[in-house]
Amino acid sequence: MNLPDTHPLVDGRTTNAPLIQAFRGERPGITPIWFMRQAGRSLPEYRDLRQGVGMLESCLRPDLASEITLQPVRRHGVDAGIFFSDIVVPLRLAGVDVDIAPGVGPVLGAAVRTSQDVDRLLEKELTDEAMAPVREAVALTVDQLGTTPLIGFAGAPFTLAAYMVEGRPSRDHLAARTMMHADPESWSRLTGWAADVTGRFLRGQVLAGASATQLFDSWAGSLSLADYETHVGPSSARALSHVHGLPVSVVHFGTGTVHLLPAMRSVGADVIGVDYRTPLDEANTLLGGTTPLQGNIDPAYLGAPWPVLEAHVRDVVERGRSAPAHVVNLGHGVPPETDPTVLTRIVELVHSIS
Repeated sequence: MNLPDTHPLVDGRTTNAPLIQAFRGERPGITPIWFMRQAGRSLPEYRDLRQGVGMLESCLRPDLASEITLQPVRRHGVDAGIFFSDIVVPLRLAGVDVDIAPGVGPVLGAAVRTSQDVDRLLEKELTDEAMAPVREAVALTVDQLGTTPLIGFAGAPFTLAAYMVEGRPSRDHLAARTMMHADPESWSRLTGWAADVTGRFLRGQVLAGASATQLFDSWAGSLSLADYETHVGPSSARALSHVHGLPVSVVHFGTGTVHLLPAMRSVGADVIGVDYRTPLDEANTLLGGTTPLQGNIDPAYLGAPWPVLEAHVRDVVERGRSAPAHVVNLGHGVPPETDPTVLTRIVELVHSIS
């Protein structure tokens, strides 16, 4: 399937944007930069807009989701917007009983831990009709972004499955990893379902106007390489198969995943996001020097004195020169307490030293 004629990659608005060039493995005139979680609690305008509005409601109201996506682009001058959503939004749209509890995170009405639980889950699906508010929000956003690309967003199947098995956030994902080994057949069906939900969520964003996609596997770092390759990689590949054939780059990111980077690329990623634990030149070596990289400013430096932060940013940019192409980002998300003027200053610095 081709992209619509009005898509920014087709009509030329974002075809040669610095971010898109870098994702293709080219070196644009400036080093592009954006921040994971750039839209959110670090911005006073976000806090004002969200007053009295629940998280899932803000994700599913097209006007709010669009405005929140645009806020950091206006303020910081970053080279991409990242679609404002949450990894459990496609679960809610597919009919799963899930909410985001303040101070806790995603909480399911009932955990999915048995074969019978999976049977009930398989009766649900993410339909085109349910995706309508997401498509509307993307279209509204793309109309405002002009030549700045929008990156589509989704959680990887393992992370979605981990939330569903645990029923809420978990530090070690023990219940999910136990199910993986104790009942691999049910685990495979669960992650296959999650893969299709995530894939449809990504595909809908791309067809509505997103110029690239990023798959977040927040919890993959808890896995061994063997477990990833056997029990997780196939479902991530299945998720990304929904956007393969569309001319958009796929970024794959996880935390604590240095031992998984080549395996994460092999599921169908064009660009690998690197967290703050691994220097970019080392990640480039692990990946054979052939893959564009994204990352990896340590969020802990955002509260440091500017000379300390500046030296760190310059080091990240310099190490990124070893890769075929580099998009500067954080090695995780923007902490809520971050001074937004610091982020703007980082953008200006990266652009000035490109």
